[in-house]
This record gives sequence, structure tokens and C-alpha cells, in this order.
Amino acid sequence: MNTNVDHLELKIDSANSEFYKDLLQFLGWRPIYEGEGMLGIGAGKGPSLWFSNAGNSSRNDYDAPGVNHIGIHAESQGDVDATAAYLKGKGVAALFETPRHRPEFATAEDQTYYQVMFESPGRILFEVVYTGPKQ
Repeated sequence: MNTNVDHLELKIDSANSEFYKDLLQFLGWRPIYEGEGMLGIGAGKGPSLWFSNAGNSSRNDYDAPGVNHIGIHAESQGDVDATAAYLKGKGVAALFETPRHRPEFATAEDQTYYQVMFESPGRILFEVVYTGPKQ
């Protein structure tokens, strides 16, 4: 058997739907589906993210058991920096002293792990990360 992640569905406050749509379009993703209470966005042939209305007002706690964050691969360190600038322009703070290199996560000495982490309006933790040759 050969399987892969197809999609993830995230429960959100529908008032924040445009935040996710704008962010992911900035990152090069495209809407797949937009309907009453549902937004699907994909990045080509890979997995897609689906956003639907939350059934209650419980807040996400990424430090509790469950999903911690969603990581999105960037093609360059410059893309991570551009994302950090985009977020700053939207009033979204970068977390954990990012953007920064994380040498402890690099797979080799000539490689880097460069990330920006941030929280969405619904407290979903996201990471945009470049992994590859140092630039």
C-alpha cells in the first residue's frame, strides 16, 4: 500500500475565513472550493486545507494533546522573509523569535532550517519553513 496525506480540515470562526484565503493565496495556493461555511485551498497535487465553521466557541490550545502546528514548505529563505513581512503588514506577530535559523533541525552541516511561526486568528499555529542549502 502507498498512501499520503490528502487533506486536513480545520474548524474556524467563519469571520476569519478571508484571513486563511488571503494568506494561502499569498503563499501560492489556489481555492479549490468556496461554499456556504466551507473553503478548500490547495497547492497543486499535494494536500489541501479545508476550513469549515466551528460548531462551538472552544479555543485551540496547541500546547495540549493534539495537533501542534501546520508546517508549509517554502522554496527559499527569501520566501520565509517575505511571509514574515506579509504577516507584519497584516498585524500578525511572528512567534518564538522567528524568523530565524534552527541549526538543531538541519539535516546536515551545509543545510539550514529557516522558519517563521505565527498564530492565526483562531489560535492555529502555522510555520512557513525553508529547508535546504544555506543561502
